[in-house]
Amino acid sequence: MSDYDQISKKARTARIVRKTVTYSLLTLWGIIVLFPFYWMILSSIKSYGSYNAEFTPKFITTEPTMQNYIDAFTKVNLGRYFLNTIVFTVVTTALMMLVIVFAAFAFSRLQFRGKNLVFTLFLSLMMIPSELVIITNFVTITNWGLRNTFTGLILPSVTSVFYIYLLKENFEQIPDDLYKAAKVDGTSDMKYLFKVMVPICSPTIVTVVILKVIECWNAYVWPRLITDDPKYFLVSNGISEIRENGFGRENIPAMMAAVVVISIPLIVLFLIFHKKIMAGVSRGGTKG
Repeated sequence: MSDYDQISKKARTARIVRKTVTYSLLTLWGIIVLFPFYWMILSSIKSYGSYNAEFTPKFITTEPTMQNYIDAFTKVNLGRYFLNTIVFTVVTTALMMLVIVFAAFAFSRLQFRGKNLVFTLFLSLMMIPSELVIITNFVTITNWGLRNTFTGLILPSVTSVFYIYLLKENFEQIPDDLYKAAKVDGTSDMKYLFKVMVPICSPTIVTVVILKVIECWNAYVWPRLITDDPKYFLVSNGISEIRENGFGRENIPAMMAAVVVISIPLIVLFLIFHKKIMAGVSRGGTKG
């Protein structure tokens, strides 16, 4: 065997070893990450009696049951929590997209006095701790008499400085020549925005929509502060209500069933659009 063949064989062996080690570590990490989801689903299909009878946890069950899922919708008001969350998520996301699209367009394309100063002040808002913002919003919403209303839930979440910045950076990547050509043809700013800029930046816009939906679906602190009426509870807050007044603290399988039901929409959403999310984030981080 020639020296070249020996070197080539060693290189192939080294590649195989690297790939084996890499995939082994990725598989181990995947198991660690996915195990809580597996345990959540496994616990949700165990009966209350069999779960409590396990002195040592079992990683499989021979007698699965769907009764916990039935109880999640019959013994507690999980359906109302779902409906409230859907209304909150859809309305909040739609309003926020209108605000950030127009704001990003103004900062990226329009020329007006003090634009850079205003945008700098906008960015400085990101340095304010969220706790201070929550306190201010709580006092404002309370003074306006909007506690225990969807308006009070939605209003503080209809804008985001970070998303405005992200979308502005994407809009600025579109060549100015397109905008100038459109203005020469008599195209209005609104028509240029929705016919040219929005379609070009659709990966980032889709990413922002998905991230906002996830944020709204998981919202906990603000809804917990501003609502104490179960009629306005979201799914994240409803979990606490379920634990206290629904199944009880000891009925872990029923609680896990409710958590699985609540988690499924976000998991499905992420699996469908994960490529869009990565594409949008990558585009937002590329300049030029």
